[in-house]
Amino acid sequence: MAHCSDPFADLIEPFARRGVDLGLSRLQAALAELGHPERRFAAVQVAGTNGKGSICTLVHRSLLAAGIPAGLYTSPHLVSWTERIRLGADPISPAALRRQLESARPAAERHGLTPFELVTAAAFLAFAEAGLPLVVLEVGLGGRLDATTCHPDRAVIGFATVGLDHREFLGPDPASIAAEKAGVLQPGAVALSAPQTPAVAAVLERRAMATGSELRWLEPLEQAADGAVRIDDRWCPCGLPGRVQAANGAVALGMLRVLGERGWRIPTAAIREGFAAARWPGRLQQLEWQGIPLLLDGAHNPPAAAALREELDAQPSRHGLAPGARQWVLGILGNKQGPELVETLLGPADRAWIVPVPGHSSWSRCRLVEAIPPLAAQLQEAAHLDQGLRLASQAAPGQRLIVAGSLYLIGDLLARSHALSDAAPE
Repeated sequence: MAHCSDPFADLIEPFARRGVDLGLSRLQAALAELGHPERRFAAVQVAGTNGKGSICTLVHRSLLAAGIPAGLYTSPHLVSWTERIRLGADPISPAALRRQLESARPAAERHGLTPFELVTAAAFLAFAEAGLPLVVLEVGLGGRLDATTCHPDRAVIGFATVGLDHREFLGPDPASIAAEKAGVLQPGAVALSAPQTPAVAAVLERRAMATGSELRWLEPLEQAADGAVRIDDRWCPCGLPGRVQAANGAVALGMLRVLGERGWRIPTAAIREGFAAARWPGRLQQLEWQGIPLLLDGAHNPPAAAALREELDAQPSRHGLAPGARQWVLGILGNKQGPELVETLLGPADRAWIVPVPGHSSWSRCRLVEAIPPLAAQLQEAAHLDQGLRLASQAAPGQRLIVAGSLYLIGDLLARSHALSDAAPE
């Protein structure tokens, strides 16, 4: 990202330089050369389009609450590469990540690993070295050919909501995308999913039958107005906001129950504690920036945008929003479905300031207006995020602004917010 220098830039090449190059053979060969670190810990895996990170953190925090020193591997990161790898409760230290990247680099160069594959190899080395018995793996892109699928024994698999995203790599329609996601299933695995669309559900069912895995369908958890969810016969707070956590929580709970069936001791009290402790930045996150109240949410694809709009329409006050027109600051990657995102997010009286995502090709106001002329009057242009925030705040003084469209945009803002708070006098 453009907000600061990357301390790992000498080891991890920019994603834009290599692009997406899905496949398992390169990383499998490199892992064999590295002594198969992935065989030294058990793993559960979460695939899908939206909600993967939430499910992963709910499972991970519950395992820690149960006394199981579990690891967590997620993507993308918002501020630092170290966010992607947690050894127990804490992210890997920069020094430790550098050491693991340096260990993996010779094999990575010999086998031509992509940046994501290199970081995955470093994560597997770190988990193995730490002696962690169990690791939660979030799929990066797709599933069938994703680097995390190189782990040989993913006995419990969760499916978040599957929707349209990364169509240039995964296919043009929900069934094609679901087929790539369902590729994580393997013989003997138990998979858990909340309700999916009929097209996606049919693909998951067929793949489960073909692989000899078991697919269990789950109803969303009962959820109270304050976000608490019912686990067994008791309500417990959920540290992750939003009504989507009813479905995400059901998948996480299902995965934990199956782990219990397979010998892991995970008391219900620990699950409640883990759900309450779960945090996932950049998703319905309230923040103040230079005196301006903000609500941050990546909402980087149409299903996520629809979920965000539905959430804000249903419970505006819970997220610090007043009734009526909303002010948006949107930065959308050029390869995303910009017009669909804008049409989904904006209400009839809303206004949006379109800003570039730092360091990335992005949708401009001009391109958006060409694609969706009826919304031209609602769209404004800003040269950069800071200007967009100032202009939107001047247009609606005191109103909470919504920043959305890209996790990279959210990461840039959070990185600089942290830098500002770190530099502030005590």
